[in-house]
Amino acid sequence: MLLRTEIWPSLYQDSVILMRLAGTIRSRPGIEEAAVFMGTPSNQAILDEVGLGTDEGRKSGPNDIIITVKAKTESDATAAFEAARALLSARQTEDGDAEEARPRTLDSALRRLPNANLAAISIPGAYAGAEALRALRRNLNVFLFSDNVPVATEIALKREALKRNLLCMGPDCGTAYLNGKGLGFFNVVKRGRVGCVAASGTGLQAVASRLAALGEGISHGIGVGGRDLSADVGGMMTLASLTMLANDVSTEAIVLISKPTHPTVMEKLETILGAIEKPTVVVCQGAPRKVNGRTLWVATLDDAAEAAAAFLQGRAWAPSAFTDVAAVRSRFDEARLSLNGGPRRIAGLYTGGTLAHESHLILHELLGPIAFNGRPYAAAELHQIIDLGDDAYTVGRPHPMIAPETRCEIIARAGDSEVGVLLLDLVLGKGSHDDPAGPVAEALAGARQKAAARGRKLLAIGSVVGTADDPQGLDRQVATLAGAGVLLFPSNAQAARFAALAVQPDLADTLFGELK
Repeated sequence: MLLRTEIWPSLYQDSVILMRLAGTIRSRPGIEEAAVFMGTPSNQAILDEVGLGTDEGRKSGPNDIIITVKAKTESDATAAFEAARALLSARQTEDGDAEEARPRTLDSALRRLPNANLAAISIPGAYAGAEALRALRRNLNVFLFSDNVPVATEIALKREALKRNLLCMGPDCGTAYLNGKGLGFFNVVKRGRVGCVAASGTGLQAVASRLAALGEGISHGIGVGGRDLSADVGGMMTLASLTMLANDVSTEAIVLISKPTHPTVMEKLETILGAIEKPTVVVCQGAPRKVNGRTLWVATLDDAAEAAAAFLQGRAWAPSAFTDVAAVRSRFDEARLSLNGGPRRIAGLYTGGTLAHESHLILHELLGPIAFNGRPYAAAELHQIIDLGDDAYTVGRPHPMIAPETRCEIIARAGDSEVGVLLLDLVLGKGSHDDPAGPVAEALAGARQKAAARGRKLLAIGSVVGTADDPQGLDRQVATLAGAGVLLFPSNAQAARFAALAVQPDLADTLFGELK
């Protein structure tokens, strides 16, 4: 194998485009590994860390693109670089006139769009804070996709936003909806009457998609970033967003999606929630369920969507383990036969961080201690949930929602492990891979062949986050997974509960008295 690098000077592209480009190059014949980054010091360090740093690459600057490939031959490397140029050129010319000059600064962009009220920022974290502050001082709301922004910078940005009655969504904000329009990674949903506040990504996508299936839409979905409810940030944007939605005439019900909050922030949060006169549902992962005035605290993402829809549609609602008990009974019998005498370990391989945390909590409650992250299929753990979007798994690689190769490599290895159940999510929508189900189905087939050679079966259980209008085609993705033998459930929570039931059948009496 040889290592080759090219530098494309003064050609800034955002991280999503670069990650997709790297994934496409990596899939080419003769290419073992590929990385495409802007030449910032932090990215240089990442390349060194994963063994792709080169003397040539270290000559780049923060506005230059570095492309490094590990190839079998010189001709394989050359072909990869040529393909990369063609892909980037095609992207630059699609959806518009290739001769049209694009604005290079915020001020030049505002001269073109003087009535703009939002700036979407996706540049390296070291530079994102300054650009976000410029936008706020020009009275623009900010959608801050960038990560690795210092917490002190986040605090300063959010204080500036609140002073101007603006939103600062993020940093590390992957998903948002404003006036029903999606930003970042988002599912195609109609504009409706539910307003959401969430940390950033797949939790909001899961609730929005489930609401769409229930006939409801999103008025606004405000992503606040994963640190907003920490003691340092103090929930500044969460509290402000809840107040905005409470005063928004197009919002008739509110859903708050969060991970556990700091106790000092929780007090502020409960005070704000207590003053809201609209029906409000809170899913705070790991927090106790309760009813407080018009606020209902629920355990799962699908419970949050179901409860909000029930409020709006004037019908009673109560949490249930499964939507269709009769279908679960049939699948339960099938799962017991599949795993009879075989390994009963669960491996959850997730592209959605919030979905991974939700499954971890559910399985921990039903099965006891569950390993979270770490080396896949580690022998020391009984069950394991992995968030493959975590930084530990994406160094030098694109997020698995964009490029499924990393997860598929791990799925394929399941056949050689002591795992009996794979628990999977599939997240559709704008920004995600064009056909995520296809590579998963192929990898699963390979894993099952390996398992069969060892005289055992491998059960796959999953759920799909998506809507009928998503570009990947919800029905097509579901059909592909079902055709590959994946047992699909309406939500991630239901899939996780069934995985627990499959490996520990005596949970039937605990979860459902009628299942014998």
